[in-house]
Formats: sequence, structure tokens, C-alpha cells
Amino acid sequence: MYNIDKFMAELERKNPAQPEFIQAAKEVIESVIDTVNENPAYLQAKILDRITEPDRTFLFKVEWEDDNGDIQVNKGFRVQFNNAIGPYKGGLRFHPSVTLGGLKFLGFEQTFKNSLTTLPMGGGKGGSDFNPKGKSDNEIMRFCRSFMTELQKYIGPQTDVPAGDIGVGGREIGFMYGQYKRLRAENTGVLTGKGIGWGGSLIRPEATGFGSVYYADEMLKHKNETMKGKTVSLSGFGNVTWGCAIKATELGAKVLTISGPDGYIHDEDGISTEEKFNYLLELRASNNDIVAPYAEKFPNAKFFPGEKPWGVKVDMAYPCAIQNELNEDDAKKLIANGCQYVVETSNMGCTADAVNHFVAEKIAFGPGKAANAGGVAVSGLEMSQNSMKLAWSKEEVDEKLKVIMSSIHSAGVKYGSQADGFVNYVKGSNIAGFRKVADAMIDLGY
Repeated sequence: MYNIDKFMAELERKNPAQPEFIQAAKEVIESVIDTVNENPAYLQAKILDRITEPDRTFLFKVEWEDDNGDIQVNKGFRVQFNNAIGPYKGGLRFHPSVTLGGLKFLGFEQTFKNSLTTLPMGGGKGGSDFNPKGKSDNEIMRFCRSFMTELQKYIGPQTDVPAGDIGVGGREIGFMYGQYKRLRAENTGVLTGKGIGWGGSLIRPEATGFGSVYYADEMLKHKNETMKGKTVSLSGFGNVTWGCAIKATELGAKVLTISGPDGYIHDEDGISTEEKFNYLLELRASNNDIVAPYAEKFPNAKFFPGEKPWGVKVDMAYPCAIQNELNEDDAKKLIANGCQYVVETSNMGCTADAVNHFVAEKIAFGPGKAANAGGVAVSGLEMSQNSMKLAWSKEEVDEKLKVIMSSIHSAGVKYGSQADGFVNYVKGSNIAGFRKVADAMIDLGY
């Protein structure tokens, strides 16, 4: 039998100075500990010990030349966490904050997120502490080529299929895919998030945001409500926020906020027109990481410097930016203002205290591994299209995404429903994702 306190103490001892990984592991283990202890096969296989240890991690040096001819050196990482149900799958993140512990957290979460999609994908994550901001296209190309020269040793369409993430968009995917093809002489689906003209899937840029809203719509339907007329608060202003704003508006909601490191925008008119959606893309493309210019472009909107958007009165909140962006105090503000739905659209966007508070107050809370699985779901669909050498229409991909998000929601309801009618989506999603991976590990032997 597993004792959660002893297990977590030992996990922390073995993984020092990795608080994000420990936080993610604790959330899952708290949800599944009873399921594990009630299953003799899980106990005999020591499934918790095995499922919290990555299969392998790669750390490598990335040397590249800047425009001044000076040599720069960065760290490169790839964490292949678990491939029990399919090839490792997870994004590459280029950001100064990237560390091994952070990538282990993301790879661990990705394992169960991918399991929930029902597609045959394992979990992984990678990246570099390289900062693409302020770099020229040529500098980014030289870095990407050097990074892929090392990474290509460990990946492949049946082994590990990376995608984009923070700091890695279509430009970076293109540079890395070009280098992979030069080195391997292969035209295979080894990366997802590719350009439409060379193997990419339609609606991939919108997929995480679209999927999150589809998931939220299922949460509303479960309570006999609809998106129509709901007010929505979004954080961030990149592709994920953009996708959420478009789909929420399409389903009848009114988006009131976006945010950046410099503060947040409150647009009482609603972020709901094609002009405003396109301006979000302009802001992101500028690489300035600020949202203040939105209020200059649309004078009826107000900018609040240095603040987060969670004090605005809304029906639904979607943290879409970074991990731990919404804390317990923010949760209390949202609840005090009447918010009834929180949809974690960034990876571990809420602190553990915030999540616990939402659940204790019986707020419908969609955890990230379920709510934001739309991005990797469409990446999986891109892999399928590459394997079959065909391309689906936008409508076909969108419909498949909608079905996947409905299935993910149903799994959370199945394992998270309580006697009083409340659905603990955190517990339900964790158990559903865990069981599929754990059962596969046992079936494959050890």
C-alpha cells in the first residue's frame, strides 16, 4: 500500500529543486492514490514509482553564431517521459526560464493529457533556455539548425514527435524541420505544427483555444446551460487566447479581457470582432510582449498596468498564459464576483491552493490536462494525416476536435461525479488519464 506523505517525501528527495514537477505529481497522486491502493496489479507493479520517473532525459549543448560572428552557447533538453500508449509527444519551448524540472513537469502532465485524447501518443517535452526575443531571423535559423542537429539523434515519427510551444511557432518549426530533412534525408511527420504547404494541419494554431472552449461548452451543457450570453475573462494574448476569443464569441459569449506581462486590458465592448482578433495576432507578432497598445488602438478599452484580469466580474475565467498565473487570492476574487466556471487553458495555470479552493467552493473547474488538450489532439490528427499522406478539410479537423473534447469531458464526469451532483473534474480527469497509461504499462510487462 502506498502512503502518500511518504511517497511524496521520497519523490521530493529524488528530485530536489524541482517544485513544478513535485506540484504536478502531487496533484495526480492525490487523485489516484485510492485507485492504486485498491488495485493489486498496480501495487505489485509499483506503478506510482514507475510512472513518476521519466523513461529518459537528454541534455545537450547548443552552439550557434550570432549576427556579430560571436559564438553563443545554450542548453538543450528533451524529456521522454512515458511511451506506454504511443510515441513520445509534446512541445519544444524556447525561453530563458526553461529548466529540466520545468520540462519534467510538462512531460508528466503531457503523458496524461495525451492519454485523455484517446489518440496513441505518449508524453514528452523539450526545449532550450534560448530566448528568441530580439533575435534576427538568421540568428533564430542558426540556433534552430544547431538545436535540431543534436535533437534529431533522439526523435523520429515512430519514436518521438515534438511540436511547438512558447517561443516555438511556425518559423522555428520550419527551420528545425528543414535541418532534420537535410540530416536524415527523410520527408516524415517528425514534427507537428508544420506549415500547411508542407505537411501541417488546418486549425492547428487555433486548436488549443478552440478545444478549451469546446470543453467549457460541455461543462455548461452538463449543467443545462449554454455559452450564449456568458461573460468571459481571458489572460494572455497569444495563439491560445486568440483561439479562445474567436470560438467563445462564435458560441455567443462576450470576451472582456486579455493580459500580458505589462498588465491587462478590459474591453467592455467585447473582444469580438475580426479587427480585434487580427490585432491580437499583430501584438503577438511584434514580439514586444505587451498589451497596452490595444487600448490605444481601441480607445473604449481600458489598460490596467501591472495587474491581472481576475478582478473583473465575469461568468467564466480562462487562464491562458503561463503556469501558476492564478493564485488563491485571485480565485477568491473570481468567486466573490460570481464566476461559476474556471477553465485552465494554460499548463497548470492555477496554483494548487487555487485549485483546492475552487473545488472546495464547488466551482466547475476544468483542469489543464483536460481543458487544453485540443492543441495536442490536433497535433495527433496531423500525425495521422502525415501517416496516410492526405489532408483533411478545416471542417473535418474541427469536427474531430469537437468529438475528442467531448470525450475528454465525459471521462472526467465518469470518474469525478460525486453523490451531491458536483463533478470534480480534477480527480476524474486524473484517474481517467492515469488508468489508461498504467494499464498499458502492465500489459507491456516490466
